[in-house]
Amino acid sequence: MGTTSSLRIDDDLYDAAKVAGSSSSRSASQQIAHWALIGREMELSHRVSARDIADVLAGRARYDDLTPHKQAVVRAEWTEQIESAAAALDFEREFTAEGRAYVESDEDGNVRWSEPR
Repeated sequence: MGTTSSLRIDDDLYDAAKVAGSSSSRSASQQIAHWALIGREMELSHRVSARDIADVLAGRARYDDLTPHKQAVVRAEWTEQIESAAAALDFEREFTAEGRAYVESDEDGNVRWSEPR
């Protein structure tokens, strides 16, 4: 088994790792280690060009022009970006602050609502 080292990371990255890791039963540190391994493999791979992936993500190239392997990498990045954006949403706080009513379902599917203020 390898040794471990301490590392300081940005709070946003840590929070994103907690969210992404939860869907795969990984802790935040396990998720960051997973991402690091993917990044290392991507940089070392002769089949995946980081520039090609970055161009698609930035809208400078077409997803359909990528190989299936590169498309898989892009889909993984899109998934991460979507999960990160969704984790940052807090409509309850936003609507409450604006005095707006809302309706939602809880984890068990029960409907709950708030009254406007």
